[in-house]
Amino acid sequence: MQEIIEELERRREAAKLGGGQERIDAQHARGKLTARERVDVLLDQSSFEEWDIFVEHRSTDFDMADKVVPGDGVVTGYGTINGRTVFVFSQDFTVLGGSLSEAHAGKICKIMDHAMNVGAPVIGLNDSGGARIQEGVDSLAGYAEVFQRNVLASGVIPQISMIMGPCAGGAVYSPAMTDFIFMVKDTSYMYVTGARERWSKLLRTRRLLMKSLAGQTRTPPDRGLQTVPSIMMSRRYCH
Repeated sequence: MQEIIEELERRREAAKLGGGQERIDAQHARGKLTARERVDVLLDQSSFEEWDIFVEHRSTDFDMADKVVPGDGVVTGYGTINGRTVFVFSQDFTVLGGSLSEAHAGKICKIMDHAMNVGAPVIGLNDSGGARIQEGVDSLAGYAEVFQRNVLASGVIPQISMIMGPCAGGAVYSPAMTDFIFMVKDTSYMYVTGARERWSKLLRTRRLLMKSLAGQTRTPPDRGLQTVPSIMMSRRYCH
């Protein structure tokens, strides 16, 4: 029995690394926190209860069978903010760019369903390139399920979105249907589609283009780990 427990803990610690230490370091180099670090900042200390840490995608096309990461690119669960229960999902950009798969969507829908059942706010920390194209219509169907929850939850529970990086497609459509959206200066962008690659070819000043088309309008001023004040600001809406 002890060996089984130790193996479970080993797998749990491995899952917490997401896409691996190299990608975590790259995330930090961009001045961004990881998905789990954001949850730690957002919630009361030691209050987070994670769900479905070992969930994996089931796609085998396009060599996806060799790209399986426990948790499938999103951290989900519940915790408290100033003692009040909230449900949260935090997309992990270190895992396939935070792209949404069928399993990834299922994890998000699960916490949204529970949030509606108990009347608690749901907070999404979005850092995703949108649908996982390797899964085709399965990933799009996953977004349809998320959108349906956005509609059902509207006017029933608070829905709060934080855009923590360059987000496109469904990673923008869903936040657009929520009650509040927070963005981070020089880090957050919202695209209807993959504009970062397509539109940047039209102008040499890509950074200026990104700001004017999809950037924030009012956010904390500091660089570095500037996501912290954005996350802390959202806590005010969960009193």
